[in-house]
Amino acid sequence: MRRSAAALASAAVLAGCTVQTGEDGGSPVRIDLPDREPSASASTGGKPSDDAKPSASPSSPAPPKVLWSRGDTGRDVRELQARLRQVAWLFDGPTGTYDDLTERAVKGFQGKRGLPQTGKTDTVTWKRLLGMTTEPGKWDLYLMGGQPAAEPDPRCLTGRVLCIDKTSRTLRWMIDGRTLTTVSVRFGSQYTPTREGVFQVYWKSRHHHSTLYDSPMPYAMFFSGGQAVHYSSDFAARGYAGASHGCVNVRDEGAIAELFEQVRNGDKVVVSW
Repeated sequence: MRRSAAALASAAVLAGCTVQTGEDGGSPVRIDLPDREPSASASTGGKPSDDAKPSASPSSPAPPKVLWSRGDTGRDVRELQARLRQVAWLFDGPTGTYDDLTERAVKGFQGKRGLPQTGKTDTVTWKRLLGMTTEPGKWDLYLMGGQPAAEPDPRCLTGRVLCIDKTSRTLRWMIDGRTLTTVSVRFGSQYTPTREGVFQVYWKSRHHHSTLYDSPMPYAMFFSGGQAVHYSSDFAARGYAGASHGCVNVRDEGAIAELFEQVRNGDKVVVSW
């Protein structure tokens, strides 16, 4: 009987179970086997499991930070556009708005230098552009207008006034100290300067043509001899790269057309620095 009990215990060791002998009503014999993970050969046919493999290659570096992209506006966008003009990737503007032309210019610049052609100005693109260009001046940033107006001359604060400031290159249309319209303007060169002082509009000519310079002067409002406020297609095309023959040029045709309808003969004109 003892041999059979011992044999039973041995069988239990192999089987990993609990058995109870019937001799003398003794206590059951409990045999615990240690837990073991299945071997590689048993579970995967001798090959290490995928779970045991080390992780894959390290993660890719983060892409460069995007500084400006389509739809952004502001002074920084103006500088970007001015610098793109320096390297002949942009010909319009600066406008201060990151438009489709700016996006295409950035893509072209990126492609030429082996950078990803996203059309977005990231830190890598900007650094490369900075290294190829110089700091733009104020009138490079506002080559096509859009600059803020200066505070109005005190002489502009009463009555109906075309308030023209040579420093900020702007014209305010004001009534009793309130600004109704502000536009960018261009003046004569050093050889044909625009006169300064207080004048009055003495003649309006919607489809005027200069016989002296053989050039159109639409929406002309004359205030001093042959000098007038009028629309200039050259200003619209070239910005401050050109100059007038003494007149005050406006590049926004829609704005000057509305202004022409509102201004009356006898309204005051103030031209100041």
